[in-house]
Amino acid sequence: MLTFPDSVQIYEVGPRDGLQNEPAPVPTDVKVEFVNRLTAAGLPYIEVSSFVHPRWIPQLADAEDVLTRISRAEGVRYAALVPNQRGLERAREVELADVAVFVSSSETHNQKNLNRSIDESLENIADVMAGLPDGAWTRGYVSMVFGCPYEGEIPVGDVIRVATRLLELGVDQISLGDTVGYGSPRDVRDRMADIATAVPLDKVALHFHDTRGTALANIVAGLDAGVRIYDGAVGGLGGCPYAPGASGNVATEDLVQMLHAMGIETGVDLDALVDAAAFIETHLKKQLPGRYLRAVRGACEV
Repeated sequence: MLTFPDSVQIYEVGPRDGLQNEPAPVPTDVKVEFVNRLTAAGLPYIEVSSFVHPRWIPQLADAEDVLTRISRAEGVRYAALVPNQRGLERAREVELADVAVFVSSSETHNQKNLNRSIDESLENIADVMAGLPDGAWTRGYVSMVFGCPYEGEIPVGDVIRVATRLLELGVDQISLGDTVGYGSPRDVRDRMADIATAVPLDKVALHFHDTRGTALANIVAGLDAGVRIYDGAVGGLGGCPYAPGASGNVATEDLVQMLHAMGIETGVDLDALVDAAAFIETHLKKQLPGRYLRAVRGACEV
């Protein structure tokens, strides 16, 4: 028999992980309003942007402006990805206390994405962590946890090595990513059983992409395995430019609707979440893949 919790936390990554691959520039005003609508939905964590060099991700070149202009709510973490020392300097300029760092569990993907080895990335993260102000809170992303388009199956020991090293460096939370949507519910059950022997599950989030339509099923398996934090991107925004075949993240509104139907509390206002998804869909001028959004809003009018 499956075991489910009474409540979980939902972490929203749409403004960063979702928008970073959009080819058409999204105006800063739209991003600010998007984040404000997500705040109104009651999400406890919103990943607003990234301090990667604008040459690599032009869409997020306005990170400072967005983070300065959003309306912040008490109790909400507003974070940005900090890839290196220059990114850390930019984060400190806007007094950002909550940051995210990134590394892959696949050596090949890490080289293609970051142009360095996993060990070099971990050394870089150590430097970033050393430069954070007192009281900073850090999330560490580990990608390709359930398989890699370049290397195939990733040994679970590789995932554990990277995750435990991040914790040793002082990262507060680990988000384990199914970056290309390879995982199945059985994979989730088996991998989380192994990972739980080395990494406390109260420090773990799961980050599923819905490439093969299994994200919600995988989340159910994650719930049964004891994980209580899940990432989503409204509308199903997102993908990975360095992972062939990767489509968007699980749609946050699909996830919240499913959890509420299961009697699991999230603290998120589903109607407000749908409004935020519809808002960004209108400005992107394309239909987003979120199923619940389509169910309540119908076809996208663009």
